[in-house]
Amino acid sequence: MYAPYFGLRQAPFSIAPDPRYLFMSERHREALAHLLYGVSCGGGFVLLTGEIGTGKTTVCRSFLEQVPPDCDLAYIFNPKLTALELLQSICEEFHVPLPPREGVARTVKDYIDPLNTFLLQAHARGRNSVLIIDEAQNLAPEVLEQLRLLTNLETNERKLLQIILIGQPELRDMLARPELEQLAQRVIARYHLLPLNARETAQYVRHRLDIAGLSRVGPFERRAIRRIHRLARGNPRRINLLCDRALLGAFARSRGNVNVDTVNEAAREVFGERPARSRTRLAVIGGAAVMGVGAVMLALYAVSGTRWGGGPTALALMPLSSLGVAPPPDASASDIARATVRPAGVTPAVPATAGPVRLLSELDLAWRELSGLWQVELPERGAACSLLADHDLQCFNRSLGLPLIRALNRPGIVTLDAPGAAPSYALLVRLTDDSATLRAAGTEQTVTLRALAARWKGDFATIWRVPPGYTGSPEDGWRGPVLSWAATQLADGNAKARADMVRSGKEMRERLRTFQVAQGLPATGTLTPLTYMQLNRAADVDEPRLITQP
Repeated sequence: MYAPYFGLRQAPFSIAPDPRYLFMSERHREALAHLLYGVSCGGGFVLLTGEIGTGKTTVCRSFLEQVPPDCDLAYIFNPKLTALELLQSICEEFHVPLPPREGVARTVKDYIDPLNTFLLQAHARGRNSVLIIDEAQNLAPEVLEQLRLLTNLETNERKLLQIILIGQPELRDMLARPELEQLAQRVIARYHLLPLNARETAQYVRHRLDIAGLSRVGPFERRAIRRIHRLARGNPRRINLLCDRALLGAFARSRGNVNVDTVNEAAREVFGERPARSRTRLAVIGGAAVMGVGAVMLALYAVSGTRWGGGPTALALMPLSSLGVAPPPDASASDIARATVRPAGVTPAVPATAGPVRLLSELDLAWRELSGLWQVELPERGAACSLLADHDLQCFNRSLGLPLIRALNRPGIVTLDAPGAAPSYALLVRLTDDSATLRAAGTEQTVTLRALAARWKGDFATIWRVPPGYTGSPEDGWRGPVLSWAATQLADGNAKARADMVRSGKEMRERLRTFQVAQGLPATGTLTPLTYMQLNRAADVDEPRLITQP
C-alpha cells in the first residue's frame, strides 16, 4: 500500500524469509563462519544459539547455500520427537533404505544399522554427512543423548556424522546440565548470535530499503533510526515489524518522512502498548482520501525532492546536464552553470575545490585521476590500465551495489549517465549513510544518494594491488608464490592451517569460502579480484580508503 508513496517497488520490511533481503552483519558472518568451520572439521557438534528473531534462520539459510558440494544434508525443523521418531526422520532425510519389517515395530537398531552403512558408503565416496536440527531447544534430554550416540559412528580417521544444533538460549542451559556433559564435550564450535548494534541497525534498514528499490533519500530520520534500535533492541524481526508500521503510519498521515513521534506511535501499535490519548492510532484512515492526498504529495516529492517534517531539501529541480543536487541558497547563476557536464582534462595537482563537480568525459582520464590516489604518476601516452600493471596494480570494473562498495572500503570510479548524452565519470571518495562525495578535475561535490541514484546505475571501477608472483592466470591461486601468499593471509598466524592449505586444494577452497562469506563476497572458493582486495585489507596493506564519516 505505502510502497509507491515512498518510491519503493515493494514493501521492504516483510517478516517472510525472502532471500533477496538477506542482510549479513559482521555478527551473522561470524556465526556463518563458525558453521562452515565446523563442517570442515569433520564430526562432532556445532552449536548456534540466539534470541528469537536475531537471525538464526537467516544464517542457516545462507549456510545451506554455501555448503560445499561434497556434503549430504539432512534438515529437521520440528524436533519435538521421541528418540525413535528422530532416527526415523534422519533416515528419511538422508534417503536411507530400510529393510522391510512386516507387522513388527521397528527398534533403534533397525535404524542405526542402515544409517551406519549409509554413512560409511558416503565416506568411502569422499562425501560428508551433515545433520541440521533447528529449534533444538525443544529436544528432550533422552533425544539429545541419542544424538550423542550417533557421533560414535566413526572410522579410524574421522567421525561419520556432523550435527549442527540451532536453538534459543535455553539450548545452552540444557547442555550445561551434568547429565549432558558428555555431549557438551563434543561441541567443536559454538556461537551465540547477539542482536544488531546501533550502527548495524541503520545498515540493516538502509539495506532493505535499497533492495526494495529506494531511489531517493531514505524516509527514516536519523533520530528515528536510533529510536527504532532502542525500541527493537537490535532484533531484526522487531525492527521489521516496527519499520513497517512506522511507514504505514507516515503514509496514512501524508508525511514524507518517519520521525521519532511516528516511531513511538508505531511501537505502541506493534508491541501492544496503549497509545497516548493525544495520538491517533496508526491505521489507514479514509482510504480513498488518503490515497488521493498521497498521490499528490508523491508527485510533489518527485519534482522537488522536499522532505516534510522540517527536514532539509534533498534535491531541487535542475537541468539534466547537471548532477542533480541542489545548489546552496546563495549560489549564483554562474555557480549553477559550472555544474554542466563537459570534457575535462587530467586532474591538476591542486586540492579539490568544493562546489559543483566538473565530470570527466573519458574513462581513461578517470583511471589516471584515480591512480593519483595510489601515489602513481602515469606517462601521458598509453592506456592507464596497461600502465598500472607496471606498478603491480590492476584495474577492476563491475556493477556493484552500495553495500558491497561500503565493504570494499576503497575509492573508485562511478559512471554517470544522462538522457541523450554520453556517459561521464567521477571518483567516489566519500560514502556516508545518506550522501556521496564525488571528485573530478580538481572539483569536489557532496550529493545525496538519491541524486547519485538518478544518474548512476551501479558501474563501479577501482584499482587493486596484486600479490607477489601474480600472473593473471586462473592457476595462480593453486600454485607458487600466490598460493603461499594467500595461505599466509588466510591462516592468520596458524602454521598448521597454512600448511594444510598449501598441501590441499580442498582445504584452500573451504578456507576461501569461509573468508568470502565473512567479507560479504560471493563464496566461490577461488581467488577473485574482490577476494584479493579484501585479503589486502585484512593484511593492512597500505591502500587508499573511502572516507565514511559525514
